[in-house]
Amino acid sequence: MTARAYPPMLVTAGLNDPRVTYWEPAKYVAKLRYLKTDDNLLLFKTNMGAGHSGRSGRFDSLYEVAEAYVFILVTLGVHSP
Repeated sequence: MTARAYPPMLVTAGLNDPRVTYWEPAKYVAKLRYLKTDDNLLLFKTNMGAGHSGRSGRFDSLYEVAEAYVFILVTLGVHSP
């Protein structure tokens, strides 16, 4: 990684993920925040009850998809009237 402009990013982690431990994306985001030269949105969300595949449950995975869609819409400047 180098000091430059980066696109808007939503980085997620699951606290109970045995494959990618939560501190790996946290360190990635910390380094990006230190290096980036732009004002683009960089969000880090740790799901306290999720593993590697995200949340499980009847509607939980849909909730995660909805959060990603909201991030995309906000990034694109789409707002409801």
